[in-house]
Amino acid sequence: MPVMLTRIYEDNPSEKALRGVVNELENDNCIVYPTDSVYAVGCSARSAKALDKLRRMKDKEFFTLVFSDISQIAEYCRVDNATFKILKRNLPGAVTFILPASSRVPHKAVGRRKTIGVRIPDNAIARGIVEMLGEPLISTSLFDEGLEVEYNTDPSLIEERVGRDVAVVVDGGMGGVEPSTVVEIAGGEVEILREGKHELL
Repeated sequence: MPVMLTRIYEDNPSEKALRGVVNELENDNCIVYPTDSVYAVGCSARSAKALDKLRRMKDKEFFTLVFSDISQIAEYCRVDNATFKILKRNLPGAVTFILPASSRVPHKAVGRRKTIGVRIPDNAIARGIVEMLGEPLISTSLFDEGLEVEYNTDPSLIEERVGRDVAVVVDGGMGGVEPSTVVEIAGGEVEILREGKHELL
């Protein structure tokens, strides 16, 4: 099946276009989509078949769950009051929080780990996809330091690069080059693991 390059405008995402993207996710496919940092690739958290595709595409041990709101995060992670306040101050935003995973997180997404990365991008397209899907995305960055910037930021060149592995590349405009900030919260301690686009509040 040929990949679809679908233009969606962040300031007014088309419900029809979002539905087309979500249909592909519901059919066990992977998609490329914009975030508030770099372009990402993801699949539905309920699709083991799509997660296998994602693992073949991006050989990683660690993936991130992308949500549309904070209440969803509490369903998949253990969130105490102090952690909730930190999340509320910083999300939506270009920050990935590493939190203790609950049993709802698919085992294939965490492997031997007991934690999972969580994100709520400050991007209406990404949040709209997740909201319409009704399930978080299992996701990872598409940014590759070894490639020319254009192949990381231009949706048409991203399609050229990874189109055989995904059903849809969502063209949300030129992507960024600065990754999300990564913050781990464990046992009441907050540790910045990677400085990125977001300044922790």
